[in-house]
Amino acid sequence: MIRKVKPEIRVVGFDDGTFSFSSKVEKGKTVLIGVVMKGSKEVVGVLSRWITVDGTDATEKIIDAVKSSRFKDLRVIMLKGITYGGFNVVDLDRIHRETGLPVIVVVRKRPDVGAMELALRKHFPDWRERLELLRKAPPIREVVPGKLYLQAVGVDVETAAEIVKTTTRSGLIPEPLRLAHMIASAVMTGESKRE
Repeated sequence: MIRKVKPEIRVVGFDDGTFSFSSKVEKGKTVLIGVVMKGSKEVVGVLSRWITVDGTDATEKIIDAVKSSRFKDLRVIMLKGITYGGFNVVDLDRIHRETGLPVIVVVRKRPDVGAMELALRKHFPDWRERLELLRKAPPIREVVPGKLYLQAVGVDVETAAEIVKTTTRSGLIPEPLRLAHMIASAVMTGESKRE
């Protein structure tokens, strides 16, 4: 339980690397990077795992990365969205339950769940299971009107918004997620991409 959000709160933020159409067709892999930080100021470490593009292993890989890491003082897991590597849908409740940590999803655009459902129905034999993970996720809350949204498991929305603010140095995206995005894109393409 997070009672007070300290400026140096230990957070890990995960994002995935880019992937090509051929990696979707071939069920290739993309990197999943977790950046561990004290608030928005100090990088403490980096975690990495490989996930299957359009697979079902992102949840397990995030749990494994957190539980097997040397960072035992983590207070929060941040995710840049609920899907990684295409439609590798994350089970937010399971991550919270198995790590014991709150999970905060941060996105810049409100997801179009209707469009996601159509894509899942069209391309995946297990679309029902993937759609169920999307539907059981907590409601999407607007933090910055039209610009930033979050979902939170294991922590109330007000505290989650305070954690997002505390871990953001400039712009809208928390620093652990911004850096995870840059590192993951550099691993996959040889050069970091702007957030």
